[in-house]
Amino acid sequence: MMWNVAILSISDFVSKGEAEDTSAQVIRELIEEEMSGEVVDYRVVPQAMDEIMAALIEMSDYYKADLILTSGGIGLTPREVTPEATAKVVDRLAPGFSELIRARTDQSSFHPMFNRGISGIRGKTLIINLPGSPKSVHESLNVILPQLPLAMSAISSRGQEYSA
Repeated sequence: MMWNVAILSISDFVSKGEAEDTSAQVIRELIEEEMSGEVVDYRVVPQAMDEIMAALIEMSDYYKADLILTSGGIGLTPREVTPEATAKVVDRLAPGFSELIRARTDQSSFHPMFNRGISGIRGKTLIINLPGSPKSVHESLNVILPQLPLAMSAISSRGQEYSA
């Protein structure tokens, strides 16, 4: 089954063209190679609540993404508001993904205690906040990747039924 995936990078530097978005490249490769996913939308926004919310809503409601993976803006600094923006647009939380990422990622690359990312569901779209560094994105996504197809099947009602 092919999954529609959207990638939202949250970065002041990348949005201004001052840095390359290598984290999105890591996400794209893993989604296409490991999950039979197709990237239907990709964009970069600065760390601004309204812009993050607007992008998440459009990716979910207009592009009908089964999965939105965000990268960046989940740390402790005052500008990092991705979790708050995500919380405002989801209908329900799905905390297990973020909890598993925090529990199973290598503390030498990104300290899990500083990861404030959340996961939730908007309509039939699963939204998961990932860290901003390519190494942390790769590691985090590898932790949850095996469970994503089953979760998206349950949310979208495509395929087999699942209940917790």
